[in-house]
Amino acid sequence: MTGKSKGNQDMPAMSALKILENSASLGITAAKADNLGEWYQQVLTKGEMISYYDVSGCYILKPGSWSIWKKIEAFLTKRFEAMGVEDCNFPLFISQDNLQREKDHIEGFAAEVAWVTQGGSSKLDKPVAIRPTSETAMYGFFANEIRSHRDLPLCLNQWVNVVRWEFKDPMPFLRSREFHWQEGHTAHISEGEAASQVLQVLDHYADMYEHLLAVPVVKGKKTVNEQFPGAHYTTTIEGFIPATGRGIQAATSHHLGQHFSEMFNIKVEDPSVNEAGQKNLPIHVWQTSWGCTTRSIGVMILTHGDNKGLVLPPRAAKVQVVIVPVGIRAKTTDEDKQKLYERIDDLAKSLQEVEVRVQVDLREGYSPGWKFSDWEVKGVPLRLEVGPRDLVDSVVTTARRDTGVKGRIAFSEFQQEVPALLEAIQKNLFDTANENYRAHRKIITHWDDFVPALNDKNLCLSPHCLRGLCEDEIKKLSARRLEVDKITEDAKAPSMGAKSLCIPFDQPDGLVKGETRCVNPSCGELAQEWVMFGRSY
Repeated sequence: MTGKSKGNQDMPAMSALKILENSASLGITAAKADNLGEWYQQVLTKGEMISYYDVSGCYILKPGSWSIWKKIEAFLTKRFEAMGVEDCNFPLFISQDNLQREKDHIEGFAAEVAWVTQGGSSKLDKPVAIRPTSETAMYGFFANEIRSHRDLPLCLNQWVNVVRWEFKDPMPFLRSREFHWQEGHTAHISEGEAASQVLQVLDHYADMYEHLLAVPVVKGKKTVNEQFPGAHYTTTIEGFIPATGRGIQAATSHHLGQHFSEMFNIKVEDPSVNEAGQKNLPIHVWQTSWGCTTRSIGVMILTHGDNKGLVLPPRAAKVQVVIVPVGIRAKTTDEDKQKLYERIDDLAKSLQEVEVRVQVDLREGYSPGWKFSDWEVKGVPLRLEVGPRDLVDSVVTTARRDTGVKGRIAFSEFQQEVPALLEAIQKNLFDTANENYRAHRKIITHWDDFVPALNDKNLCLSPHCLRGLCEDEIKKLSARRLEVDKITEDAKAPSMGAKSLCIPFDQPDGLVKGETRCVNPSCGELAQEWVMFGRSY
């Protein structure tokens, strides 16, 4: 039988009591709108995305989530390779001297660096860091590898795990002490070539979120306050979690300028010729770094999941279609049952021929209704039900996970209609999320409207002066201050203030430079850009 569900189909039928016990624990018991934390935990465990581990902040990624990560890897690798990026792998450990070589950079990670201080029974003379990121690990190699401008561009990427010893409350995928990511590092002859690379990678990240995970994002540039430590500037894609009204950084791409190349002495002769016809002096290379993490899986789950469990986009799902036999009664003969199973096997093979990931659920001792709930919790995009009557009519019954709508497909149209239906589900998930995100990006020009908009679970697009001190003040002003806030509206605000998420590339109309004031009432400066502010993860 093709694509059989794991589990022993030959086992004796389970007792009614055992089935009842399993059914009671199968579904999601917390509502997403009422208790997001409990809902999220149940969805991840009952949906078989993760298992918990005995080291706080570290999680076991089960096949359901790991397969999504591998699809993300395949999606991005294809595009990175087309850019001339090559995969490599650097050691997990970074020497103390190397990590602390770049002061501004390490200050951004200092509180989160995990150190190895003992090996076996011997204390180390110098502690060794477990990589929080690999700039300082890789750039000594860059200095040795790049000898001439002919060695440029040098474009490397690695798919590895990273440790950042978070002291905040851990949240699987979104905030964990160990996570998986890809990190790209490149060196170029000119500032413009590096800048082009930064934006090209950012486009690939946005495409991955939108076309693979069906998650809409906003592309933009980080303010100086929020950019990567040691970067010339940082570009970003920002997501949105409707259940909390909070923004979330989805991926970043950094223009590092010549900051690290000067620190690590990565330089080449300038191939250009000056006015006197002489070669110019050696120049330091221009660099980029960029990364996307398993956080992407958490963003996808929070965006699409509902009170029944996971809702997976078909392009990302490990199993796109599950076929469940129905209509088998006590009076059904073994011959009729075998005939049904053989037809289901043929249907599964026909879907595999058109590259649909299909699984057949032949588990004995479980009712069709129990199986339906099981696959709903796991978020399988499309369920097909096939019974003896369907064989007579030469049709299958379809049930969409995104809408719950049921329909029928004729056997004769099976190979065409099922993939088309999966694409319709993919599109609907993105369109619904995109419409929601757009509805919750509010243009706010007056401070009196700023905090109420945040409290209504919105992000604020506001005119801003781009000064760091003003940005800090907005964060304080938009936070709940129990000893001060007496107004009912402000008292609803969570303790978290709003920070700048990005300066969107797609700027709204209406801001007049030289005339429009910054949204901060105590600032008094003129606005330079629309900035997207929000409470965030």
